[in-house]
Amino acid sequence: MWIVFALSAALAAATVVTLSKIGVKHVDSSVAFAIQAVLILIVSWSVVIVQGNLPTVMRIERKVWIYLIVAGVITCVSSLLSFRALKLGNASQVSPLTNFSLVFAVIMAAVFLKEKLSWQVIAGAVLMGVGALMIAIARE
Repeated sequence: MWIVFALSAALAAATVVTLSKIGVKHVDSSVAFAIQAVLILIVSWSVVIVQGNLPTVMRIERKVWIYLIVAGVITCVSSLLSFRALKLGNASQVSPLTNFSLVFAVIMAAVFLKEKLSWQVIAGAVLMGVGALMIAIARE
């Protein structure tokens, strides 16, 4: 089932890139991100409330809060940088580079999470990285 969720997330992300590129044409990239961020806040907390998970917020450990807050700050920085890149570049070239995060995630999972990497994962990450770079540097 995780594959369905992951592919759905990828389709949603591709849609976001397309709509965001249209949105940043006539708006500052940070303003565009701020608008989306407010909606993300409203929708995400609505889901927590509807699912009845609000009481679990009080039971989150301090260490977990720190990880989630730092990850949230980095998510904001990442999004601001992505929006700026979309403002300046073509979506078809920006998106593959921002999705180069896959390569970084594989490396970080091995180093920090001690995940074992099979040759298939390594080969796939290399191929995706090379593909992303080829798309990003392609001339129109």
